[in-house]
Amino acid sequence: MESCWRWFGPKDLVPLIHARQAGATGIVTALHEISHSRVWTPEEIEARKTLVEAAGMRWSVCESIPVPSTIKLGGAGAAKAIGVWKDTLVNLAQAGIKTICYNFMPVVDWTRTDLRFQMPTTALALRFDMVEFVAYDVFVLRRKGAETNYAPQLLRRAEERLKGLSEEAVRRLESNIIAGLPGGEDSYGREAIRAAIESFDGVTAEDLQANLDHFLREVVPVAADLGARLAIHPDDPPISLFGLPRVVSTAEDLHRIVSSADHPANGLTLCVGSLGSRADNDVLAIAREFASRINFAHLRDVAIESDGSFVEAAHLEGRSDMHAILRVLLAEEARRCTDGRPDHLIPMRPDHGHLIGDDVDKPTNPGYSLIGRLKGLAELHGVIHAIGKTGEFSRYWKSF
Repeated sequence: MESCWRWFGPKDLVPLIHARQAGATGIVTALHEISHSRVWTPEEIEARKTLVEAAGMRWSVCESIPVPSTIKLGGAGAAKAIGVWKDTLVNLAQAGIKTICYNFMPVVDWTRTDLRFQMPTTALALRFDMVEFVAYDVFVLRRKGAETNYAPQLLRRAEERLKGLSEEAVRRLESNIIAGLPGGEDSYGREAIRAAIESFDGVTAEDLQANLDHFLREVVPVAADLGARLAIHPDDPPISLFGLPRVVSTAEDLHRIVSSADHPANGLTLCVGSLGSRADNDVLAIAREFASRINFAHLRDVAIESDGSFVEAAHLEGRSDMHAILRVLLAEEARRCTDGRPDHLIPMRPDHGHLIGDDVDKPTNPGYSLIGRLKGLAELHGVIHAIGKTGEFSRYWKSF
C-alpha cells in the first residue's frame, strides 16, 4: 500500500519534512484556502505539487474537491457548480493527481463533540457523544422540530446533561460541533448554521440520493476519460445530524452509489472509523464486497456505545478487525497487479491520531497532531509487512 499523510498546506502545524520522517511517501492535500465557487487553476495546483515534491514526496490524493450545498440541493445553480468541480478535476488529473476523495454530507462535515477526551492511557482522543449532541441541537441551537428526531429517554438525558455543563463548556461544545474541523467544508456561527439547515427544509433522503446520482453521472465519465479514480468518503458519523438526510452511510448506500455510474472510476474511500461508528455496519464485510471499488483508505478505528456515541480508538484497537481488513486490501492490490494496472497500490493514511507526548501541550489541528499519527502509521506498517511477507502474499510482496 502507499503510505500517505494528510497535510493542510503551508499553514499546517506539522511540516512536510515531519511527514516524511514518519514514513509517508505520499501526501494527501487540497487547496483548502480556495473558495469552492471557483476552479483551481493549473498554476495553483502546480505550486502545491512543487512544495510536496521539494520535500521528497508526491501529491498522491486530493482530499477533497469540496461539493458545495448548491449541488447537494440540486436545482438552480447546480449545473454551474458541477462544471466548476469537473474543471478542477481536469486540472488536477492533468497535473498527475488522479485519486480524488470527496464527500456528500449536507451542511456539516465530520462532527465531534469533544476534541480532548481522556482515554485510560491518558492520551487525548476525539469523541462524539450522542447525548451532548442532542443537548446542543434541541436545547442550545433550538432547531425547529429537533425534539421529534430523538427518543424521549434520550431527550431527558440530554436535558439533564446540559444542566451540568458550565457556560464555558457549552461554548466549547458549540465550537466543536459547528465552528469547523480541519478539512471540513464550512465553518458556522449559530445563526448561520440555523440558516444552512433551513435551506435543506423539505429535502428527503430520496432527493439527496437523486442529486448525488446526477452528480455522479456528470463527473464519472470525465474521471474515466482522464484515468482518474474518484473515492467518495462515507458520512461521519453515518447517521442523520440536525434532522438532515445522509446517504453515504451503509452498504446499501454504497451499492446504489457504485451502480448509479457503473465504472471503476466511480469508487470509494474505505474509512474504517466512519463506517465502523455505526453498529449495524460490518466494515470487514464491506471491504470484501467493495474491494474492487476501493480507491483510497483511511485506516483509523473507533469504539462505539449503545446510544450511538463513539470515541476514536488507537488504530489497531477499535471494533473492526484491522488485520483482516488489511488482508482484503492487500489481496485486492495483488489482483490489480496481476491485471497489469499501473495504479495497483491503494493509497492509505492514518487518521485522527491521539494526542500523546509533548503534542498534548502544543497547538495542533484536532486529530492531526504529529506523534499520534506517526504511531498509527508505524502500527499499520507493522501489520502490512507481517501480512505481506508471509503466506500467499510473499511472492507478490517481491514485486513492490
